[in-house]
Amino acid sequence: MQAVEVKNLLEAQLPGTQVEVEGEGCSFQLNLISDELAGLSPVKRQQQVYAHLNAWIADGSIHAVTMKFFSRAAWAARP
Repeated sequence: MQAVEVKNLLEAQLPGTQVEVEGEGCSFQLNLISDELAGLSPVKRQQQVYAHLNAWIADGSIHAVTMKFFSRAAWAARP
């Protein structure tokens, strides 16, 4: 599994979300930039993302995922 595949899938399935992906193989770190996702509870945010990754997790293509969520303003303001 490649980072660009994860990025393309999530950006296609989560309109208005910018996804920055680090990692390769079966372990990825995701930065998700979305005002809509940032407004949800932590559990709801993760559920939104896992809903689109579950098939790859189930077949072992993805083993570990770490997620950080940012509003657009918070992403732009980071150092």
